[in-house]
Amino acid sequence: MTNGYETTIKAEPGKQTIVITREFDAPRELVFRAFTDPELYAEWLGPREMTMTLETFEPRDGGAYRYVHSDPAGNEYGFRGVFHEVTAPERIIQTFEFEGLPERGHVTLETALFEELPGGRTRIAMESVFRSVADRDGMLQSDMERGVNDSYARLADLLARLK
Repeated sequence: MTNGYETTIKAEPGKQTIVITREFDAPRELVFRAFTDPELYAEWLGPREMTMTLETFEPRDGGAYRYVHSDPAGNEYGFRGVFHEVTAPERIIQTFEFEGLPERGHVTLETALFEELPGGRTRIAMESVFRSVADRDGMLQSDMERGVNDSYARLADLLARLK
């Protein structure tokens, strides 16, 4: 079940950014809570076939996070970052790094904006800024689109249950 809204992923050629937008049939405060409540966050983030272990989750200015996704074959994929700003229910600014790359330092800066819409709806706009166009293109080639679409569909289902 989803709310019928499409997730839009924009990546202009030659730029270091990806912008992801999606609307949800839920109030902004509830959508923001799904991004900052550890139990809710672990329920929707990632592809459907993977499980998540949330090892560290401190959604506050200066806090950190680390989680591991596990696939059905037992492979693990670690991700980590730092929360630079958490302003409820408007904005989250954080870093993002996939731990499985051959070298460290390919950190992305992410800004999530939560826009209140009429009718108790919310639009999320997530901008990711990469170190280079090559890093951005690598992310696009990593099946990230499927993961984003699965995550936001799972989030829509979760929000529908919580409303």
